[in-house]
Amino acid sequence: MLYRKVPKNGDELSILGFGCKRLPVKEDGTIDEERATRQVRYAIDQGVNYIDTARPYHMGESEPFFG
Repeated sequence: MLYRKVPKNGDELSILGFGCKRLPVKEDGTIDEERATRQVRYAIDQGVNYIDTARPYHMGESEPFFG
């Protein structure tokens, strides 16, 4: 994985991030937490350390899932 240094604090962020706007969902529209967990774990295991989530994603359920 390639990383870039954040000038302000020296953190190294992966140049590839994991976007959470389109996590896998079940038929009822809720996050399929088992599949999403496997996907996120795989990304982290490959060196991704930047996860992009926001309050509106999945009708407010993306951030609590990651919390």
